[in-house]
Amino acid sequence: MSQPAVLFVCLGNICRSPMAEAAFREEAVKAGLAVTIESAGTGGWHVGNPPDPRAQAEALRHGVDISKYRARQVVEEDFVRFGQIFALDPQNLQDLKRIAPRRTLAKVGLLMDLVPGRAGTAVIDPYYGTDEDFAEAWDDVSLAAQRLVARMLR
Repeated sequence: MSQPAVLFVCLGNICRSPMAEAAFREEAVKAGLAVTIESAGTGGWHVGNPPDPRAQAEALRHGVDISKYRARQVVEEDFVRFGQIFALDPQNLQDLKRIAPRRTLAKVGLLMDLVPGRAGTAVIDPYYGTDEDFAEAWDDVSLAAQRLVARMLR
C-alpha cells in the first residue's frame, strides 16, 4: 500500500495552508509517520511565490523554515493523488467541493473539524491582520496537526 497523502488548502497558499503543511510535517516526523504532505490554494494569484513573510516568520519562531515553499493552485489530479484534502475554512471547502471531479478518491473536509469543539470553524485568515493573527493561525494548524497525527496512528 502506498503511503498516505494529505493536502492542505486555503485561498492563496501563502499563509494558512503552508503553515498547516509545515506544522503537520513536523508532527508527522516526530511521530515517525511516512506521509506525503503538500499545500495549495483555490485561487491562482500567488502561484510560484514564497509564503507571506509573516507566515515565514511565525513558522521560524517554531523552528520551521518554510522559505522554500512555493504557492500552487489546486488541480484536478490532487483529488486522486491525495487521500485527504483539508480546507482551512468553510468557503474553501465549498470551492473544493465545487471543483472536485465527479470521481474522486480524496476525502475532503474542514481542518478544524479534527479539533474537539472547533467543528465547522475556520483557521483565522491572518493575511490582512497582525502578527498575533499569524500566531493564532499557527496555534490552530498545530493543534489540528497533532489531532491528525494521533488519528493516523490509531
